[in-house]
Amino acid sequence: MCPGRATAMPLRGSVPCMEQWSKKRHFRSFAVMGAVMSAVPASMATSGAVPQTPAASGAAAPPAVAPSTGAGSTAASVAPAFTDTIAGTAIRVDMMAVPACDGAAPFFAARTEVPWELFDAFLYQLDQKAGASTPASDAVTRPTKPYVSVDRGYGHQGWPAISMSSKGAVQFCEWLSKKTGRTYRLPTVAEWQCMAKQTPVSVDSITESAWTAADAKNASHKVGSKKLDALGLADLWGNAAEWCVAADGSFCILGGSFKDKKIDPAAMKPIPETEDWNESDPQFPKSVWWLVDGPYIGMRVVTNDANTNMKPAPSGAAPAATEKK
Repeated sequence: MCPGRATAMPLRGSVPCMEQWSKKRHFRSFAVMGAVMSAVPASMATSGAVPQTPAASGAAAPPAVAPSTGAGSTAASVAPAFTDTIAGTAIRVDMMAVPACDGAAPFFAARTEVPWELFDAFLYQLDQKAGASTPASDAVTRPTKPYVSVDRGYGHQGWPAISMSSKGAVQFCEWLSKKTGRTYRLPTVAEWQCMAKQTPVSVDSITESAWTAADAKNASHKVGSKKLDALGLADLWGNAAEWCVAADGSFCILGGSFKDKKIDPAAMKPIPETEDWNESDPQFPKSVWWLVDGPYIGMRVVTNDANTNMKPAPSGAAPAATEKK
């Protein structure tokens, strides 16, 4: 995958460049967002009861934003290690245990990429409007309201949030941490590669677990609508590429996306962040929050913190011990 110009950053002999994407710039003509997201999504409406604080417990869990396991899923029986409920919304985040492997201690990863309804709660302060925010969560710096339709018309509720810059992804993690009392962040490259090693998907079986150019029809798809992998993760490959943090602290993406003609898990390499992902931004200065040329880039959150505000897995099993950073 070579986001941006056709001359930008080949993937070191691994994943093929997104030739069609680099030849055509579609985003100069995107209409300015009008009343997009002016109303709270139905899935995030409150019941009118007293809002829960992040530490509240005992109430019935709201409907989960959960992936479909699909017929024949290898992970249909993999329960989350714990689940966080986001106060002021009807959203749950299922966190899956990822055992240690080379270069990474044990950690927990979100079952799915961050969906729009969760990113919208952050972006549009929907939790505050529901009366369930805190001074700490309200104080987190949020992205400017998008000036283009950042979901590109692919789909919204249940679809992966896309087009946010690395800065927007980091600020989202800070907000989610304030909301839950748990430290959420982007995965490191070593952690993402650790997930990949333990979720065996081959170049021959990739279309069973990943939306690629082979069947995605040039659009992202609802999270978890493909087969889950052995760890119970959805869309680690394909659909939206995922923000990660390199060893030197810089940002990159991994996993490939719906734009890629071919994804070879065995040859996957991180692609460093580049200005090409925002080249056709008409603003001056260009937005630090949104990627006009990066509508295939999303995010997945991870944490090492399994103890604060923990909700047991349905089986009653406690999550594995982890190194808390």
